[in-house]
This record gives sequence, C-alpha cells and structure tokens, in this order.
Amino acid sequence: MPLLIQNRGFDRISSTAELFDKNPHLQENARTFRSKPLVDVDPKCLLYVQQREFAATTPADNCVSVIGSDDATTCHLVVLRHTGSGAVCLAHCDGSSTWSEVPLLVKAVTSLSTVCKEGRLELHLVGGFNDDSKTSHKLSLNILAAFQKQKEDIHLETCCITEMNDIVVDGRHKPVLYGIGVNVKTGEVFPASFTYKGPAEELRSARTFTGGQMADIYDSSKGLVKIGPCKWSPNLDNATKWLSQNDDTILKYLSTSPMAEPPHFVQHMKSTIQFLLEHPDSDSLFPGGQPQLYHRTERGDWERASQS
Repeated sequence: MPLLIQNRGFDRISSTAELFDKNPHLQENARTFRSKPLVDVDPKCLLYVQQREFAATTPADNCVSVIGSDDATTCHLVVLRHTGSGAVCLAHCDGSSTWSEVPLLVKAVTSLSTVCKEGRLELHLVGGFNDDSKTSHKLSLNILAAFQKQKEDIHLETCCITEMNDIVVDGRHKPVLYGIGVNVKTGEVFPASFTYKGPAEELRSARTFTGGQMADIYDSSKGLVKIGPCKWSPNLDNATKWLSQNDDTILKYLSTSPMAEPPHFVQHMKSTIQFLLEHPDSDSLFPGGQPQLYHRTERGDWERASQS
C-alpha cells in the first residue's frame, strides 16, 4: 500500500468520512488550507491546466512559475511533487479514466526526478463537494485507490476533498474552493483564481467536450505548450441544438453539478460549442497532423510558435 499518511500505509477505505475519521490531522490540514486567501495569479507566470489535462515541470523552468487550474466542482485537482528534484505535476481530473490517468501523473514527475536520489513523492488533493449524486465522493475514492496501486511510495499531505471542501450557501451545497495553484519554485500549493485560461482556451475546451482523454499539454524541456492534434466528428447537429437552448437547460444537461457551477459556466459552454461549429473539420487546425505549439514571449504572453 504505497499511499502513505504520516509515513504509514492504510487499508482501502469505503468512504471519505472514514478516511477523515481515522486521520483527524487531514481534516485540520484541509480546514487550514481552505481558509487561506484566494490568490489571483498573474497570467505572465502561469501555465493554466484545463479539465482532463495535466502539466509537469521543474524549478529550473524559466517560462513557468505557477501551474494552476480552477472551475472544478465535482472534479478534483491533483498535485504530485517530488521534494528532492522539485518536479511537480498538476492535473484536473473529472473521473473519465482515473485508473489510467494516475500512472501518467506519477510517470510525469518521476521521469523529471531520475537524477535525484533524495526526496519523496507528496500528493495534494483538492476538489469536489457534497453533491446530491455523490459524483465527488466516488471520484475521491477512485483517485485514492488508484494512487494506492502505484509501486512508488506516495505521501498524502493535503486532502481537501468532498465533505472537507463543502459549504452550504442559501441551502445549497457548493465547493469552498474551485481552483488551486502550485508554485513551481517552492512547491507551495494555494487556493487560486485565474482571469486567463489560455493559450488556445476554446480549442482545448472543444477537445474535452468532444471526448478527448487526459492530455499532457507541456514540454518543460522546451518551454512549449502543445495542444493536439485532436479529432471530432464533422457532424455537429447536436452542437447546433445546444446553442438554441436556454441557460437553465444547458446547466441541467451539460454539468454534473448545475447548482454549484461558477457564473461563467454557461457562457463557457456556448463559446466552446460555437468554436466547434466554426471549425467542423478538426484536421484544419493541425496542418500536417502536427500539434499547435505555444511559447512564452518576452512580454510574458503565450504566442503561437511556428513548427520547426
């Protein structure tokens, strides 16, 4: 059982409540974490991770100081870091394929830590809430179980998930925290919000919306964000129908937690669908079948890079 709490393994649990009951310090850590001030992250140092994406890098990266993600309701944000190398990975997991995704995250960090003999892998989990359908609870258990299956020892440090990330507002359950960032240089994980969610925000959203699987979006050795190539069906009749629906209908059918979504959710869905309608041929977005690449400019913006 390589997932460790205070250097001890633990048996598979049947509920998150059981986990917190047996480990009261995790509850206390979660309360402390969720009470931290929300940091509005400067886009010029940020690598933003969307749903069903992950990114990994090291403190030597001159292009990225913070990796972050938000808009998580039932989704969970996962940070895995090696304390020796400082290599860190952040993922936005929605439960689509947890058992195949977790090994990708472990490999991303360990492959950046091969020269480092000292240190350990530390895990930070944030997200979910007490939603009616128990989607958050199921995802919490699956992520914990998947990490338990890894051969490496992994130390669970932060566990602000499901009931520990829940608040009741006007009689409705919502997440306390929707987003986090991790400081690549120091390893600090903190509550965060983001005004910028690019580059290629709509393309990346379209990839997930049309069923794309978990994707590694960053080449830390070159400082490049890489998107795609990805495919979707040119038959977008259903997408057209969604644009004609009212906001309540979009919320009801396109969200796992309609009452807990951030205010911009519906507009985000509409702009994603509009992008798909404007680009029915996904191949046209990836000339020669090559990914779209973005590099950081001297001004700190992400800019489309020419293919070498």
